Formats: sequence, structure tokens, C-alpha cells
Amino acid sequence: MSRAGAWLCKGLTRGAAAAPSEQPNPDTKEEMIFKNRCSLSSVLKELEVPRLGHSDVHVKMLAAPINPADINMIQGTYAILAPLPAVAGNEGVGRVLEVGPGVTALRRGDWVIPADAGLGTWRTQAVFPEASLLQVPSDIPLLCAATLSVNPCTAYRMLSDFESLAPGDSVIQNAANSGVGQAVIQIAKATGVRTINVVRDRPDLPKLVERLKALGADHVITEDVLRKPEMKEIFKSIPKPRLALNCVGGKSTTEMLRHLQPKGTMVTYGGMAKQPVTVPVSAFIFRDVRLRGFWMTQWKKDHAHDKESLTSMMDALCQLVRRGQLGAPACTTVPLEDFREALVASMQPFTSSKQVLLL
Repeated sequence: MSRAGAWLCKGLTRGAAAAPSEQPNPDTKEEMIFKNRCSLSSVLKELEVPRLGHSDVHVKMLAAPINPADINMIQGTYAILAPLPAVAGNEGVGRVLEVGPGVTALRRGDWVIPADAGLGTWRTQAVFPEASLLQVPSDIPLLCAATLSVNPCTAYRMLSDFESLAPGDSVIQNAANSGVGQAVIQIAKATGVRTINVVRDRPDLPKLVERLKALGADHVITEDVLRKPEMKEIFKSIPKPRLALNCVGGKSTTEMLRHLQPKGTMVTYGGMAKQPVTVPVSAFIFRDVRLRGFWMTQWKKDHAHDKESLTSMMDALCQLVRRGQLGAPACTTVPLEDFREALVASMQPFTSSKQVLLL
């Protein structure tokens, strides 16, 4: 059996990868490419930048995060798998260097992000079709732009699409220290919605609680507290949640569901515990709870012909960023040449900092 692996394809540049402010070599690029699935091992290789087509955009990538979905795609366990060999990375921000004669909405110097998953962002340069890109304002922080298209969008849609939340309502979520969880806290705070945030117990728990509360979290509790009388104290000051957001599965999710209001909704968007969601029959019969699922990629497919929905969401998120109400998740920036360490760090337990490749 051949050894599975990923290639970081390195262009004919000298020294380390160019910083975002530097001009790249226009003829070469670096890419993280995986040829087989299941492993994250890598080697170096040289590539040339493709020719610019009629409706193409030449982009200098600036920064790209490492998300769990990126790892899953490389390992072959994600719902969408790119044909091999493929460039890794689903999210990031780049600067337009040149546009083809048929490009109408973008120009040199614009910042762009992927319009959908599977674009392949772990590379220094690329030539993309104009339709695969979205323009974002260049006056927002680089890390906010690089992490805008997945986690904040997921948080925004889940808070908007399943329950009509009003100021004073509450939401409960697990994996509250995740990228989505941090975005949920900030967006909810900006709209007056209270949050109950569940995290796993860990050695640095007080520091994590402090950080989430600084983002706007009303309550931060560990999974075991879900089963304790302390929950009654919490609900003396805020109403029981109408919306629960699940990224874990297993017992944690079952316990979280018990605190949902009758006719409330639990939305599952991840399964970090790799355990099924188990719901007591009584929750369906006597409380009429609703279980839904959400996947940002599917939402974009469903709204492929409704550009206004996507544009209005991105505008709303960028306005929150400009007002200081939505920041990037906790990030660790990593030079491209240290990508191996970044991949390993992104898979460690109790990870609260997103690894971001500077390209």
C-alpha cells in the first residue's frame, strides 16, 4: 500500500514565504497539496502560476486558517472530497494582483475570500474564476477577513434561521470555545441575546472562562454542571433557552437538551465527540423539541441563486467587525514554512487557538 501524504508545493522563491505586505514572485507559487488521503505528512515541490484566463483573477493569498473540516478533507472523512491531487484549505483571504478582461466586479488591490468550500487556500498565489470569490473590505483586520467565511457565517445563520430570537432571550451551546462558539457569543451579545456556554473541564479553565466572558459570554459552565442544581440558579436570572447549538454529540448534548424550552430547537453542526445524539422520547412527546442540522456549505448551495442573502450576511458581519463587536477567534499565526507544526497543533485536545498560516 502506498504511503498517503500531502505535498507543500514550493515555488522558485528564495528564503521563507513572503509576508503579506511583500510583493510575490509573479511566476511561482507555493501550495499545500495532498495526493492521497488519511495522512498529513508532506514534502516540497515546485509549481508555476497558471496563465490568466478571460474571467480569471490572479490572487496573492495573505492568510488561511486550519479548520477541522480541512483536516477531515485531507483524511477523507468529510462530506465533500476534492479530486486528487488537491490543494488543501477552505478558508482564507487574498489580495487581487491582476484580473482577466472579462472580470467585472473585482480589480487590482481588492481583498477576496472563497465564495464556497473546496477552493484550496493553503497556497501563496492562485488563479481563480471570478465567480469563486467574494470581495471583502480591506479595512477590516487581516485575521478577521481570513476567518470570516466559515465560523462567523455558521454562527450568524444558526442564530437567525431557526428561532426568532429577541433581546433578552437565551441560547445554550457546547464547544463554546470553538471558532463558531466564540462568534456565537459575540453576535448574540451584539443583538441582546444571552448565552450559556458549555466547555469541557481543563487545567486552564479559569483563564478560558475569563476569555469567553471578555467576549460577552453571560455564563460559562463545564459539562458536568449541566447535571447539577447550579443550573436552577442560572435560570433565576435568564429564561431557559429557545435555541441550543450542538457541536459535540454524546451525553453532553443529551444533558444540554434537557434545559431547552418546550418547542425549542437544537441545531447540530458538528460531532466532535464522534458519538450519536441521543434524545429521550419524553422530550419529543411532552416538550415537542425540534432537532435540526446545519452545514454552511449546504446553505450556500441552497442559496446559489440568491446572492442577496449571502451579500447581506457578509455586510452584516463586516459591520459588526468594524464596530468592534466581532473579532477573530483566538489565533496563532504561523509562517508557511512551519505548516507541519501548525497541523499538529490544530489537532491537540483542548485547543482554543486557531492556527493561521501566513502566506
